[in-house]
Amino acid sequence: MKDGVWPLDNNPLVNAPHTQVDLSKDEWDRPYSRELGCFPSAHQRTWKYWPTVNRVDNVYGDRNLICSCPSIENYED
Repeated sequence: MKDGVWPLDNNPLVNAPHTQVDLSKDEWDRPYSRELGCFPSAHQRTWKYWPTVNRVDNVYGDRNLICSCPSIENYED
């Protein structure tokens, strides 16, 4: 935005990560540029990791991870 303040519910951090599909869509209804969504820092212009999906369950999925690993007892032998 012109005054440097982003809306709390629609800003580059809230909408991160941006996938290639997000950035290649015809419509872009966000208050920041595709370039900022794609490359939020200069470092990412060289070393960009492209996520395949957006956040799962938004922040809940980021904060409440579920381990699907076998129990430690399965490795005792």
